[in-house]
Amino acid sequence: MTPSPASHQLIADMIDHVETVVVGKRKIIRLITVALLAGGHVLIEDIPGVGKTVLVRSIARSIGADFKRIQFTPDLLPSDITGMSVFNQKTGEFQFRPGPLMGNVVLADEINRTSPKTQSALLEGMAEGRVTVDGTTHKLPDLFFVMATQNPIEYEGTYALPEAQLDRFLLKLSMGYPSRADELAILNRLSGENPLERLQPVLTIEQILELRRQVREVYVSDSMKNYLLDIVEATRHHPDIYLGVSPRGSLAFLQAARAYAFICRRNYTVPDDLKEVAPYVLGHRIILRGDQTGGQKAAELIRSIIASIHVPVRTKESIR
Repeated sequence: MTPSPASHQLIADMIDHVETVVVGKRKIIRLITVALLAGGHVLIEDIPGVGKTVLVRSIARSIGADFKRIQFTPDLLPSDITGMSVFNQKTGEFQFRPGPLMGNVVLADEINRTSPKTQSALLEGMAEGRVTVDGTTHKLPDLFFVMATQNPIEYEGTYALPEAQLDRFLLKLSMGYPSRADELAILNRLSGENPLERLQPVLTIEQILELRRQVREVYVSDSMKNYLLDIVEATRHHPDIYLGVSPRGSLAFLQAARAYAFICRRNYTVPDDLKEVAPYVLGHRIILRGDQTGGQKAAELIRSIIASIHVPVRTKESIR
């Protein structure tokens, strides 16, 4: 089934809408849209002040979603994010009071500043789509999208995210500094009223869920799947990589490639879809040997692996 022009226009409108506030970061906005359409979550690792929070708020406003922000601190408890049972004296029963994790778009700000116990509560929600409070399971909204941030230059008082939790993020991104021209545009645009306050929804939650359904129908040929597995297998045998990509990572890779193809107005995947998303999907899913650290080094390794692998030739079977 070929996605309708109306579906593609909705996505283009949302990306354009967010870019009116977040200047010069169209590629990052597109990648976040990939995660949103694939049903995944995003981790943004960058220095303070480059617009991470504004970006998340802009996404939430553009889809008319219930936005929640959690500022992670060392004393934050799991119940502070999942919610808690409160005794109602009138009824004589305990009632569940939802926490901020029950939103549609959740900003987990400075996620590495809280304890592993609280991080694991967030992990359950991201992995299972539900939270458990006092032995009772509560389902999260159908549209549940976490965008977490962490600061890569301050490590005092932080708790490194375990590999199991990093693996729950579909993409790991870095915004970086704006160009001089873009920063000048930011100065001009934000000198008056904040454009974020003027943002109106261009998509509904129901439309996002329908777009996700269409993304799941994007065709991936056997040759594309084997190309994907060639890349994944190479990470497991590379001399500079201690731990390669897991089967869960392969599935995430496939989901992201489908969503990227959909954004590119295709109902089938091509090698370029895999090449574009690979550094952001796989970079945080590998562990490097020795003292090689950092997301940039991991992304470079993924790109070098892709460059060394034979690209399949497009056939009728690949575009069906």
